[in-house]
Amino acid sequence: MESSELTFTLAYTVFSLCFVFTPNEFRSAGLTVQNLFSSWLGSEDMDFVHYHVKRSSTTLLVHSALPLGYYMGMCIAAPEKYLKYIDQMSDNWRVFVILSVCVLLASCTRIFYWSRRRWHNHPISRALQAHVSPPYSNWGSVASSINTEFRRIDKFATGAPGARVIVTDSWVLKVTTYNIRLAAQSDCHVTVTESRQHQLSPDSTSPIQLLTLRVHSINPAVRPFHISVNSTDYAEFSEKLHAPIRNSANVVIHQTISERFLETFRAHVELNPPYSLPSGQEVEVCIGCLQTTATTKLVRLCHGDGGHVESECGQCFCRPMLCLSCMGRWFASRQDQQRPETWLSSQVPCPTCRAKFCILDVCLVR
Repeated sequence: MESSELTFTLAYTVFSLCFVFTPNEFRSAGLTVQNLFSSWLGSEDMDFVHYHVKRSSTTLLVHSALPLGYYMGMCIAAPEKYLKYIDQMSDNWRVFVILSVCVLLASCTRIFYWSRRRWHNHPISRALQAHVSPPYSNWGSVASSINTEFRRIDKFATGAPGARVIVTDSWVLKVTTYNIRLAAQSDCHVTVTESRQHQLSPDSTSPIQLLTLRVHSINPAVRPFHISVNSTDYAEFSEKLHAPIRNSANVVIHQTISERFLETFRAHVELNPPYSLPSGQEVEVCIGCLQTTATTKLVRLCHGDGGHVESECGQCFCRPMLCLSCMGRWFASRQDQQRPETWLSSQVPCPTCRAKFCILDVCLVR
């Protein structure tokens, strides 16, 4: 193999692998099927199911054309091999070209079959058909339900485009390169089966833990599938998931520093004297999450400790406005993230009046 032929082969192999598996660099440069064919695919937010039906079909077509693209590139990179003329090329190249054309034609035939009856035969459509039961009259109504819930901002979504995990109010979805696996939350349970520790990550400077979870549905037409979730996203994932979660392998799920601090923050606050509401005063909704009532009140209690704490903490006259979780997250967000050992002894400003307080000043409302 000559140098020009070898150089092109190596370059095209690397390009093909990166185009199929899509590292962050290719994604940033826009070298993805989603970006190159965005005008035809449309908007994922507006029509999630139909978007991925077209995306998966286009991806299959483009990937199957890569071998033929190698031949066409080699015609330019190595003109001395006379690859443009099928009667002059070697037997090995002739077999390669025939196989490449067959792969492309097979993919085109498969996509044509999928597209019949408005994509009724597509694997995603067949996955939706497994959920056709009241209140869903057909697979189109199942798709409408998923489209509607995907447009909501409170959905959970994580992972790379080729292995995304999405949890909506009613559905658990796994988006793969050529398909979508899905299960109704009301019909499934989730099991943590494995954890993998990665010391290096392109998105984080600290080690990450990836959890493998098995989604099993009581619907016999839905096959079990596995999803992967970062341990740092597990709390948000389990909060959005209404289905039961089991730990079959006794996997220890590592919490983030913020989550561990929030547990410690709760334990310390529970040791502080409670705050009794004045008669006639009603507890308002937490202004942080807008989901629960405010359960904390800032009362200066640290003056009895003396020292520098007394001189820095001030008196807060605000009404109870945050729940304990939101107060803990506010406290953690105002800390030096590089020095977690100082968090418990630090002071932060009140989110409304800016008066400084420490963890000893946070009282639960009774």
